[in-house]
Amino acid sequence: MSITNADVSTILMDKVADWLSHSSLVGDDLETMVRGFCERLAAAGLPLARVHLSFSMLHPLYDALGFTWERGTGMHVEGFRKKPGETAERFLRSPYYHLLSNNLDHLRRRIDPEGPSEFPIFDDLKLLGVTDYLAFKHWFDGDNNQGMLGSWSTDNPGGFSENMIAALLRVQNHLAVAAKMAVLSKLADNMLTTYLGGDAGKRVLNGQIKRGEGDTIRAALVMADMRGSTMLAEREGREVYIETLNRFFDAIAAPFNRRGGQIMSFLGDGFLAVYPCDRHREPSEIACRAALAAAFKASARMADLNEERKQKGLAEIGYGIGLHVGNVMFGNVGLTDRLTFSAFGSAVNEVQRLQVLTKKYPHRLIASKDFATYTGGGWVTLGKEKLAGVRQKLTILHPDVTDIEMTDEDGFEVTYDGMSDAEQLMLLIRGGGQSMIEVNGGKKLQ
Repeated sequence: MSITNADVSTILMDKVADWLSHSSLVGDDLETMVRGFCERLAAAGLPLARVHLSFSMLHPLYDALGFTWERGTGMHVEGFRKKPGETAERFLRSPYYHLLSNNLDHLRRRIDPEGPSEFPIFDDLKLLGVTDYLAFKHWFDGDNNQGMLGSWSTDNPGGFSENMIAALLRVQNHLAVAAKMAVLSKLADNMLTTYLGGDAGKRVLNGQIKRGEGDTIRAALVMADMRGSTMLAEREGREVYIETLNRFFDAIAAPFNRRGGQIMSFLGDGFLAVYPCDRHREPSEIACRAALAAAFKASARMADLNEERKQKGLAEIGYGIGLHVGNVMFGNVGLTDRLTFSAFGSAVNEVQRLQVLTKKYPHRLIASKDFATYTGGGWVTLGKEKLAGVRQKLTILHPDVTDIEMTDEDGFEVTYDGMSDAEQLMLLIRGGGQSMIEVNGGKKLQ
C-alpha cells in the first residue's frame, strides 16, 4: 500500500533531528551517526529502500568516506584514497556527475522498471524495486572543498510524496550540521595521529597540551638515519631528493610504526621511534623483541629498495639503525605557544649516538648491551664506546643473525584495488569537475 502525505510524522522527524543534535554533542563518530540516522528515518515511517552518503575527508591516505544503507541489510562503509586515472564513461553518465557538472542542488528521477535507465546505477536500483530517486549535494564551507553528497531511494509504489521530500530536505540540513562536526572531529584525530603518532595524538586530544606536561616511561628506542643525504640533495635537486627521502622512510620507518611502536619524530633524514613498556623484565623483553623484529624487517625492505634502485642505475641508499632501552620523558617541550610532543632524556641522546656508530663499524644495525639482554638470541660484541655526555662506556653489539621470523606480515602492506564511488565524487568536487577519475570495474556512482 502506498504511503500518503499524512503518514509522515512531523513529531517523529523532529525526534530524528533531535537525535542528530545529541549524537553530535556526545561526539559520535561519522559511521555511528550515519547508521543511527538511517535506522531512525526508517523507524519514523519513511519508506526508504536505500540511502547513500559520501563525505570528503582531509586525511593523508583517504580522500572520502562512503556509506550505503539498505533496508534489511544494514550499512556498508568504504574509505578510499585519491588516485589519478582516466575518466570512465559510466561516471560521466552518473546522477552525481550530472548534478555536479550542472551545479544543481538536487536531482530527482522517477524510475520505471520497464523503461530505459537514464543512469547505470538505476539498473541496480530496479533490482531493489526502487520507484523514486532523489540525489543532493550539501557543502560544508564556501570553498566547496568539504561537503556531503547523497541520494535517497524509495520503493514506495507512489514514489516520494511532497511531504516526504519536505521532511527529507529538512532533516538533511540537520544531518549536514551534525556530519560537519563529526568530520571536523575526525579531522583533528587524523591530523594529530599523522603528525604526532597514535598515543601522543590521543594524549594531546585528552588535554595534555601544556609545556612540561608528560610522563617518565620506559621504552625500547630506535634511531635511524640516511647516509649521504646532503650529497644526494646537492646532486639530484629538491624534488628528486624529497621523493628519495619518502621512499627511504616508506622502506625503513614503516615497520617501526606497528606492533606497539610509535614514530615520535622525523629529524631531517632520520627518525626516532619508541616502544613504551612497563618497568619489568617481561614487558621490556616484548618491547625490545618487537623493535628488533622491526629492525630486521626494515633492513629487508631497504635491501629490496636498493635492489630496485640498482636495476634503475641509481646509487644505493646507506643507512644506520641504533637500538637502546631506557627511561625517557614522554611529553611537551618548547615555547609556551609552540610545542612539540616527543620523547626526551639521556636514553634518547644515547640511542642517537649509537646510531652514529654505524659509521664507524661495518654494520648497519647496532644495539646497546642493555637492549640485547632483553631480546635473547645471538649477539656479537663489537667493543666498548665512550659516548659524548655519558660517564660510563657502553658495550656495543651487533646481532649475528640475518633474518627473523616475522609475525606481523599479514596486513602490513596496504593495497588499493581501484577507487570507490565516494572517492570519485570527492575528486570531482575538489577538481572543479575536471579531475581525472579511475573507476574500478563494475562500480557505478550512486
